[in-house]
Amino acid sequence: MALDFTPSPHTTQHWVLAKPAARGRRGMVAAQCKAAAEAGVAILDAGGSAADAAVATAFALATLEPWNSGIGGIGFAQHMAAGAARAETFDFGPVAPRGLDPSAFPLTGRMKLDLFAWPEVEGDRNIHGPLSFCIPSAVAGYALLHERHGRLPIAEVLAPAVALAKRGLPQDWFTTLKIASSAAVLRLYPESARIYLPNGLPPVPPYQGTPGFLSQGNLAATLERLQRAGLRDFYEGEIAAAIAADVREMGGVLSAADLAGCRARVLPAVEVPWRGRRLMLSNGLTATPTLRRVLEGMADAPFGGTEPGPAWYARLARVMRAAYAERLAGLGESEPRAAESCTTHLSVVDAEGSMVAMTTTLLSSMGSRVVLPRTGVLMNNGVMWFDPRPGTPNAIAPGRRPLTNMCPVIAAGERGGPEIACGASGGRRIMASVFQMLSLVADFGMDPERAAHHPRIDVSGPDGVTADRRLPRAVVEAIAADGAPVESVEHAVLPVNFACPNLIQVRADGERVGISDAISPWSAAVAQ
Repeated sequence: MALDFTPSPHTTQHWVLAKPAARGRRGMVAAQCKAAAEAGVAILDAGGSAADAAVATAFALATLEPWNSGIGGIGFAQHMAAGAARAETFDFGPVAPRGLDPSAFPLTGRMKLDLFAWPEVEGDRNIHGPLSFCIPSAVAGYALLHERHGRLPIAEVLAPAVALAKRGLPQDWFTTLKIASSAAVLRLYPESARIYLPNGLPPVPPYQGTPGFLSQGNLAATLERLQRAGLRDFYEGEIAAAIAADVREMGGVLSAADLAGCRARVLPAVEVPWRGRRLMLSNGLTATPTLRRVLEGMADAPFGGTEPGPAWYARLARVMRAAYAERLAGLGESEPRAAESCTTHLSVVDAEGSMVAMTTTLLSSMGSRVVLPRTGVLMNNGVMWFDPRPGTPNAIAPGRRPLTNMCPVIAAGERGGPEIACGASGGRRIMASVFQMLSLVADFGMDPERAAHHPRIDVSGPDGVTADRRLPRAVVEAIAADGAPVESVEHAVLPVNFACPNLIQVRADGERVGISDAISPWSAAVAQ
């Protein structure tokens, strides 16, 4: 008789991963690249504050993970001093150039279904190329955070990033994977292709031995210029002039006036009480309104035991679906589902207990895919955040701020000071992972290391739920019984089915415990 064989789901990573937490009693940095976290800790060792370390780490990440963030990007940060009653939000989010013309983005009449559930624009000019740039406000945000809470000179804070940029981008398998994923578009832009596609192909590591490093054009020289001239040079000095010239020659609309007018802003954090703590949520156009709805819906969820059970997950899935239905209804379905949205998050605490949670992004993987030749700056594609359909709530318009998914959070503990810094990268998937990591640590009392390895669900819209295959069958059945379609998926490096969170906790006895995303190959938390 014939053998009846049904193949099991393909497993991309058939191994059990374990990522160690960092533990200590002084400062700590958690980031999506260990070398960047080490750069932040070097600044703490030199006497820097949490703000100094966060800025140093962010600049280091600009040289180490161009697929996630960079000085051509944008972001949001939370800062809470050890003795402060409330956190501050540093808003350096996306703003459209003043010369941006909505009519420059004609629709084809088709939907963009490969990466974005979005009306297709002719030539994808809202997704890549010089018309996709929003004003790059990341450097302004870092400058304002350093100005208000830094201790060390900016030249010293930038020193690790300069050293890393001079060494170059590590040319290992992860770099190959990330560059290959964007190669089809990188090849369209000469400087991008020259840097990232030597001989027309993605760089590959040696078959054996130690990988080398890839030069990133004029990026190191630009960082050295910022060391000498100060960060405002990015907007009003030689660097600004070089950026404006490159953009003009490419046919873009980002202007010298846009750069000169770029300012970050400080807003009071949005404070929400949560089960004996105060959550300090980001102000501005972020995921905070949706997270608040989730917090309201989960207030009376079953929190007993040392880990969540089926009823908790079913409640969370239902609450998140409702929260996203409300979010999207208010936007007229005008928020992108960016499957390849790539961002970075870093968390910092210093020896005094001050904390920073910062999320920065180029939006898509490698942003606009355009490297500006005079500066080596890889630019964001923030125009993709806007709905290309005229007349919609989030439509393309000059000078406008679009809604984003970023969600950096600081939790103030029962003792009053900052206790947890947390955030994630991953587009719409960010909010679900941030809530679950916070809840696993704060509500269920998990050690951060255990929480980082615990399987999660994701809800990125009102229509369905994604569940980690490692979750018990009872959890999946409970979610499905509540009426939600459930897809069980692998938590792997690629495809990226879940966001990439990191978290630092200050415990009652003063010990700091930090953990980065367990599945991210480069990520780490590093203690002083």
